Amino acid sequence: MKKIIYPFDDQMPKTGATQDIHAGLKWVRMPLPFALDHINLWLIRDCFEGRDGWTLVDCGVSNQATKEAWLNIFEAELENLPIVRIIVTHMHPDHIGLASWLSEKWPAPLWMTMTDYVLAKWLSDPRGSEVGSVAGGGGAADHFARHGLANEEDLIKIRARANYFSNMVPSVPPRFRRIMDQELIQIGGQNWQVLVGYGHAPEHACLWCDETQTLISGDMVLPRISTNVSVFDTEPDADPLGLYLDSLTSLKQLPEDALVLPSHGKPFKGLHVRIEQLHDHHRDRLADTLEACKSSPQSARDLVPVLFKRELDLHQLTFAMGEAIAHLNHLWRGGYLLREVCSDGVLRFSCR
Repeated sequence: MKKIIYPFDDQMPKTGATQDIHAGLKWVRMPLPFALDHINLWLIRDCFEGRDGWTLVDCGVSNQATKEAWLNIFEAELENLPIVRIIVTHMHPDHIGLASWLSEKWPAPLWMTMTDYVLAKWLSDPRGSEVGSVAGGGGAADHFARHGLANEEDLIKIRARANYFSNMVPSVPPRFRRIMDQELIQIGGQNWQVLVGYGHAPEHACLWCDETQTLISGDMVLPRISTNVSVFDTEPDADPLGLYLDSLTSLKQLPEDALVLPSHGKPFKGLHVRIEQLHDHHRDRLADTLEACKSSPQSARDLVPVLFKRELDLHQLTFAMGEAIAHLNHLWRGGYLLREVCSDGVLRFSCR
C-alpha cells in the first residue's frame, strides 16, 4: 500500500451519535472549542469484572456541550448498557477532561499510564497549571520570554491563562489502574496491546488489536495534520521531537494495511506511508531550522514564521513556540547547534 485510504470516505458520526467501525466497536465524534474542532473517541463492547457494557477510550473536554452530547449517547446509542471502564490514551484535556464525570456517573474505573495520570492530576489543580502548561500561566510566559517572545500584551494574556488546563480538566479520578508498554488488555474477549510512545505526551498509550488489525493511535499518528510536539517550561532542555520520531519508527512494526483510528481526522489505512510523511515533514522543518540558524542566531520566536507560514492567534502561537523550541532543542542536543544566553536574556541558537 503506497497511499493513504479512508475506508469510510466522508461518513462520520454526528455529535451525540455513534457510527460502527466493525462489530463491537463504535466511533464517537465530540466537539472541541478550538480551531481543531473535534476529537474521536471509541466505544468497545466488553464484559469487565462481570459487568456487560462498553469500554470507552478517551473522554472529551469538560464542558456543557460535550456532557450534553454524552447524555444523548447514553440514552440512544449504548443498547441500555453502561460504560464499565475508561481507558485514556494520554493526559491532554480533550482526552481526559471528562474522565471524572464519566467515572462517577457509571461508575467506571480509569486506566492510563502512570506518568500521564500524575501530570494530569497536578495540572488539574490551578497551582499546577501556573507552572506546567505550554498554553498558559506564569511559567509558560517566562519560558516563552526566554525564547524571544517579547510582546508584553501576549505575555500578559499567557499569564492570565494559568487555569487553561484546569478549566477543561476540573478534576481527575482519585484512583486509577496503571497500564504499561507491551501489556495485553482483554477488551471484549480480544487482546489489545499497549504501545507506549513519547514526545507528544510523556507516556502516550496506543492500543493494538492483532485479531482485527486495528490501531487506536490517539494523537501519535494523525492522517492529515502533524502531532504537536512541544517543549514545556518544566523540562526546558527536553528533546521531545527525538522521542516522537523514534516512537513513530517503532510503530512501523505494525502491518501497513492496519486500520488506524486516530483522535483527529478520519480512520485510515496506510500507516507506513503516513509515518514516512511525518518523518519527511520534520526532516524538512529541521533543515529549515538549520538554514535559518546559519544566517544569524535564532530564538524560537524568530523561528516561528519560518516553520509556520500562516497567521496564528495567541492560542496557536503558544503551541507554535513549543514546537519551535522542540526543533531547536533537537538540533542542539544532537550537536548541530550551539545555544547561548544573549545580553537581553534571550536564548538563541546558531550553527557550529
